[in-house]
Amino acid sequence: MVDKIGKQPGGPGHAPDESLLWPFTAARLAMDACFWWVERGRAEQDESNLPWTTPNRVALELATMRLRDCSQSRSGQPVLVCAPYALHRALIADFAPGHSVVGSLQDGGIDRIYLTDWRSATPSMRYLSIDSYLGDLNVAIDEIGAPVDLVGLCQGGWLSLLYAARFPAKVRRLVLVGTPVDLSIDSPLCRLTRNAPEMVYDQLVARGGGNVSGGEMLRLWSKAPNRDDIVAALQRDLSDEEGASLLARFDHWNAETLDLPGAYYLEVVNRIFRENQIAGGSFKALGRTVDPKDVKAPVFLLAGLDDDVVPAAQALATAGLLGTPPAFIAAASEPSNHLGLFMGARTHAHAWPRIAEWLRDDLSGVLARSA
Repeated sequence: MVDKIGKQPGGPGHAPDESLLWPFTAARLAMDACFWWVERGRAEQDESNLPWTTPNRVALELATMRLRDCSQSRSGQPVLVCAPYALHRALIADFAPGHSVVGSLQDGGIDRIYLTDWRSATPSMRYLSIDSYLGDLNVAIDEIGAPVDLVGLCQGGWLSLLYAARFPAKVRRLVLVGTPVDLSIDSPLCRLTRNAPEMVYDQLVARGGGNVSGGEMLRLWSKAPNRDDIVAALQRDLSDEEGASLLARFDHWNAETLDLPGAYYLEVVNRIFRENQIAGGSFKALGRTVDPKDVKAPVFLLAGLDDDVVPAAQALATAGLLGTPPAFIAAASEPSNHLGLFMGARTHAHAWPRIAEWLRDDLSGVLARSA
């Protein structure tokens, strides 16, 4: 379309012709409508269809999580279990009777327990970063009442370590279970993450519209578990009626994946796995560069001897990075694969009672014994 003096409408000194803009307006409206439907669908599926093992209530609703209160008492030292925000829902920490971190801590005499129930990312969450999750973790801990005991599971462990280094006065004790921190120590996951071209991760985010699809991650990065894998994870025979129920529950849990914000995912890949910033003491958390040596609180490390996701050597090497005096660092290894550290019946019979006892111990005699 050309006006009478041969100029394109909408040029200098002309108002834009709205008739030319309608295709772009329509496209934007269609995209907005699409995002609205996606957001609505996500909201409707934001919680697992599987029931929790331990009774709980939602103590706080945040952008990144539901803070679940599993407490049996309003008094006592609070423990916050920081579930991994990587692929699966927080039910990994409360899977079934005899296979529940929350349940084992309660059986061990811990009365005040909270759990980070991370939300699956919606389109509006695609720009959330690691700082976003640290910020909400800080809000949750202020709601609970600092100082807390932080129990970090796998990638919830490095988040807990970053938090303890950034806010040392708010963490009384720190438990790291199957936690990757020093990624210079070799593992199949480290090799896979470093060897894949950077564009693979960028394309994964682009295909998810700015987020990373948990379903796609499950297909690309995770081998589908067979019956033997599940037996090893749960550390029990599954041939009886209860075993069949656990097998069905595991299959359901494994299929319920979480989507991750693209910005958060790329930060984890690049800053943590590729550049090893946490172990190197160069990670900037909420405006301040932190170092594992900033952590002075007592620490308990639990590793799996058969863990091929976070090998025991990697999980236990964290001890050498901390500012915690050696007398206040406890460590244990279990004959367990990665999932067995959180779900395994044998691990819950042996390691988790020890962790609960360590959390309840006043540690007053530790220095005397080490003197």
